[in-house]
Amino acid sequence: MPSGAEQTRQVAAPAPARDPSPDTAEIAALGAGDLAGRLRSGELSSAELVATLLRRIDAVDRAGPTLRSVLQVADDAERVAAGLDAERVRGHLRGPLHGVPVLVKDNCDTASGAGTTCGSLALAATRPAEDATAVRRLRAAGCVVLGKTNLSEWANFRSTHSASGWSAVGGQTRNPHVLDRSPGGSSSGSGAAVAAGLAPLAVGTETDGSILCPAAFCGVVGIKPTVGRVSRAGVVPISQSQDTVGPMARTVLDAALLLDALAGRDPRDPATRRRGAGSVDTAAAAMHPPRLRGVRLGVARDVHFGYSERADRLVEEALAALRSAGATLVDPADIPTAAALTASPDELTVLLHEFKDGVEAYLRGRPGDRDACPRSLDELIAFNRRHRDHELRWFGQELLCQAAATQGLEAPGYRRARARGWRRARREGIDHALRTHDVEALVVPTMGPAPCTDLVNGDAHHGAGYQVAAIAGTPAITLPVGESCGLPIGLTVLGAAFSEVRLVGIAAAIERELQVRLVPAYLPAVPDA
Repeated sequence: MPSGAEQTRQVAAPAPARDPSPDTAEIAALGAGDLAGRLRSGELSSAELVATLLRRIDAVDRAGPTLRSVLQVADDAERVAAGLDAERVRGHLRGPLHGVPVLVKDNCDTASGAGTTCGSLALAATRPAEDATAVRRLRAAGCVVLGKTNLSEWANFRSTHSASGWSAVGGQTRNPHVLDRSPGGSSSGSGAAVAAGLAPLAVGTETDGSILCPAAFCGVVGIKPTVGRVSRAGVVPISQSQDTVGPMARTVLDAALLLDALAGRDPRDPATRRRGAGSVDTAAAAMHPPRLRGVRLGVARDVHFGYSERADRLVEEALAALRSAGATLVDPADIPTAAALTASPDELTVLLHEFKDGVEAYLRGRPGDRDACPRSLDELIAFNRRHRDHELRWFGQELLCQAAATQGLEAPGYRRARARGWRRARREGIDHALRTHDVEALVVPTMGPAPCTDLVNGDAHHGAGYQVAAIAGTPAITLPVGESCGLPIGLTVLGAAFSEVRLVGIAAAIERELQVRLVPAYLPAVPDA
């Protein structure tokens, strides 16, 4: 079989052959590793790369298909890129991503270049005093922060009837594969932008599916790290027990390079001081993935299959290819508590309590007076009511109201729900399944094909494979395995806490075997034929 790029099977729905921005298409098709190679060779400068991608954002995101995936570009991106080029000339390289552009979800604080709104008009008038730790680490690694990506407002923790990818600041993000379909949430802009080649890398955040869902719907790779692997300091919070920051890219290697830049201990985030946390070298595992022969993978069926015939079919084809490559599949290797977790209200109880505690601390620390920025959930709720024509046009804020009514992190109901959820998801869930079936990782369909965007009724949700990892705080990786009717389908690989190196190696081996790369077609709707 050929090696390198020749191995990659380009998969796309029947589509116009013409890229929406032909003069930027060649650069847009390159991944972070390829671009880093061109930067090293001198074939391309970081300033030239940034200028090209800014033109592409204008042509694809603001005109043409109008994806609305980028809320704002950083006004200092070209200057920063030129500075990094000068450092390269002097022989100073900050890391393997020196000079490579990255987009950052707009719930991660940026003190320069672009503001941070979390999609809400309530934060639009102020700017954070300092970068989130994750952003600081990106800059230290030599990445160029190109801009901020659109998201489901307040990271999709505002209404039970919201449409993923909508925010009052940015409008509705569109899926570059089929434009009337959901891009997934809440890291909607990050997933759509990477799929469309607006940047080779993007940062997302996840509480429950907010990296894995948009990555799957947009046909890219998303890594949800273990809670504590990447600092959450300076990220607008939902849940101290479930929030994490992670990479999105078009290949496992590119995502691993970004994860390595993001990961590390931080005194501002106690979760990063846990045993096993800290910096990690996943890129080496992605560059030299294991042979699949002898790798033991468990197929967690139970609630994870059966909700989408199209997803099931493509995942079964992928599993057959892994068997042929020598992987040992333990099938089924069910997570015994998965159904109980899905049916239980415990996760919502935890999120409501932790959101109030976390977001009010964040709002109190935001620069500006009360007229410029709310300081509490009650003030945020009142702001939205005053600006209902923009903020409450499509759906309400019932989750904000429920969170505002909670009684703090010492409330007995919260403490019981958190302990029960963690036990079911981690000790009796993922860890039990891995140990009982003697497997290195579990595999499940990430989601079915993306549903139509529906601003009136909100998201249609039929099933997903990531909830148990979200509640357990353990890592998960989604990668594309094919498309149905032009819509991407992803496979998720789940592992034990702080097993990112092994999990990335397995995901890279699966990617190498399947050889799938999904190319956006920018179709207005799913074709009849």
